[in-house]
Amino acid sequence: MEFSTLCVHGCSKKYDTTGSVSVPIFQSATFAHPGVGLSTGFDYSRSQNPTREYLEQTVSKLEGGLDALAFSSGMAAITTLMELFSPGDHIIATDDLYGGSHRLFSHISNKNGLMFDLVDTTDVQNIEVRLRPETKAVFIETPTNPMMHVTDIAAVSKLCKDNNLMLIVDNTFLTPYFQKPLLLGADVVLHSGTKYLGGHNDTLAGFLVVSDTGLSERLRFLYKTTGSCLSPFDSWLLIRGIKTLAVRLDRQQKTAFQIAEWLSKQNRIKAVHYPGLPSHPGYEISKKQTSGFGGMLSFETDSKETAHLLLERVSLIQYAESLGGVESLITYPMLQTHADIPQELREARGIGDCLLRLSVGLESADDLIEDLRQALYGGNGNV
Repeated sequence: MEFSTLCVHGCSKKYDTTGSVSVPIFQSATFAHPGVGLSTGFDYSRSQNPTREYLEQTVSKLEGGLDALAFSSGMAAITTLMELFSPGDHIIATDDLYGGSHRLFSHISNKNGLMFDLVDTTDVQNIEVRLRPETKAVFIETPTNPMMHVTDIAAVSKLCKDNNLMLIVDNTFLTPYFQKPLLLGADVVLHSGTKYLGGHNDTLAGFLVVSDTGLSERLRFLYKTTGSCLSPFDSWLLIRGIKTLAVRLDRQQKTAFQIAEWLSKQNRIKAVHYPGLPSHPGYEISKKQTSGFGGMLSFETDSKETAHLLLERVSLIQYAESLGGVESLITYPMLQTHADIPQELREARGIGDCLLRLSVGLESADDLIEDLRQALYGGNGNV
């Protein structure tokens, strides 16, 4: 079945006999047993709910996995994932991480006894030299948030398999439409479902997707025990959002490329970070491991004053956190998504007061470019 068809029709499981085109919202906390020792397959919604099960099976199929678990947020998914590890375990992670992941690792996971090395994973040797007997996993984002660095998933997978390590890939930016990390050798795929999978900036969700039965069982136990599951109504919102995933991403990618090209020609923009530009250092790897470049880009203005001016002048594009929705959003990482990262670390990775991140929505490319133009130059054009 083609990806876009699967997005629309989801998994093949049916839960009612009415012929309803929309999957029912089973807004029930508990389910009656038909007899002693018998079950309908559903007992308590913390363990499983029919609406959530339909969503999970759909996401699993989209990623080419065995099982998917839907969480109340992306951070709930990562937090549960960290429970697979024990005090003293060591994890190597991408240094240009989403700020929430960095905050979790440095303030919560460290407190719980886990150890982290944050490295530039675009060079696999940077991972290899940090390996030690306590190393249990490698955690990568590709492309990264917000600098859009690209890591070779297959190359990192080979290193992990040679050293009996778990490979975790955050696939939020590209989704399974453009990138399938499990097929490239990853063990766990992570999503903030709030973003492209939901697609409408109206709910929070997270996912873990795996292709190993043992890993699925371990995560299901943690999931049931910690209770971080996605609600039935939010599960339905994600099912609805996924129906248009392919068509949204096609449009968003096309517009993102047009905006990236336009920004590259502006004298108040000093750098544009978009993997779809041939000048991007990860362009060739992206072509090898993905089927598209996505709708996210970052860019650097010529000064802090220009960055502030742009943020205050945009009108169609909204100055807000998050990404992946139908509305275009512009974010100031140093004050928003990455504010909790120490300044010296943040600036060393290029996240300074001139860096802006743009999530391209479904508006007209011409309208978005005009909004950026008037925000940068007012009525004076490119000056």
